[in-house]
Amino acid sequence: MIAVDSNILVYAHREDSPWHAAASECVRGLAEGRAQWAIPWPCLHEFLAVATHPRIYSPPTPLDLAVDQVEAWLESPSLVLLAEDEGYWPRLRSLVLAGQVAGPKIHDARIAAVCLQNGIGELWTIDRDFSRFTGLKVWNPLKPL
Repeated sequence: MIAVDSNILVYAHREDSPWHAAASECVRGLAEGRAQWAIPWPCLHEFLAVATHPRIYSPPTPLDLAVDQVEAWLESPSLVLLAEDEGYWPRLRSLVLAGQVAGPKIHDARIAAVCLQNGIGELWTIDRDFSRFTGLKVWNPLKPL
């Protein structure tokens, strides 16, 4: 199963992004496809935080439109939402220690741990920092082959 990181979601949503067309096509393909795909809950939280942040986007996405976008993704019948469960802490602890992760990168470790504990085969992201997490295959779907 493919999971989608928040940066792909933001670019798919924000029409002013230079990667909008490619990201929108990727997410639409997953959402309208028959195969299951996933979004970790922390990525939806981050999507809302980034898209509505006035220091990141001018103008930012109005909150009601950002919420509507999340609800549109949630309507995909093939979407699986990923969250922490009882096995989360040992996985996160292992990733943080093995990758020497600290500060803001803890958020990335959280996403990696949630993906790994849910058997995600591939995380679509443009963030190269995820490569530090052993066992998680990452792919940038916006990078030309």
